[in-house]
Amino acid sequence: MTFPYSKENAESYQRLNSLVHRLTDTDLALSTDYGWTVAALLAHLAFWDQRVLVILRRWREEGFDPSPIDARAVNDSLKVICQALEPRTAVELCLFSAEAVDVELETLSPDFVKQIEEHAEATETQFRMNRSLHRDGHLNDIEALLSK
Repeated sequence: MTFPYSKENAESYQRLNSLVHRLTDTDLALSTDYGWTVAALLAHLAFWDQRVLVILRRWREEGFDPSPIDARAVNDSLKVICQALEPRTAVELCLFSAEAVDVELETLSPDFVKQIEEHAEATETQFRMNRSLHRDGHLNDIEALLSK
């Protein structure tokens, strides 16, 4: 059995990869209506992919824990850090993190996937193995911004 979100994650990675390789420095500096530059959004995606990767590895090694997070506070805190990164560094981090988490997720056994889903539901832990849900939302925002 393949990982349940293989297709979605692969498609969102390809979409991300294709988009970032077309971005100019001017594009990376464009800002959304909610105040994030394109480059900062890419760094934001890198953070959330890295979070999933770190938690997944910890759960494999040490067992499950709740891993609570206040996403709004984290995003508000990250914004200034993401905006400060050199734009091309944000691109590299985003691609690296997306690929790394997708590869790690592909190694999960069906039993471990089920355990993660049950744990996340029982503890109300935010843990999206379908990375396309987050990526595609921001890719939509970036594409809309570029089309203006």
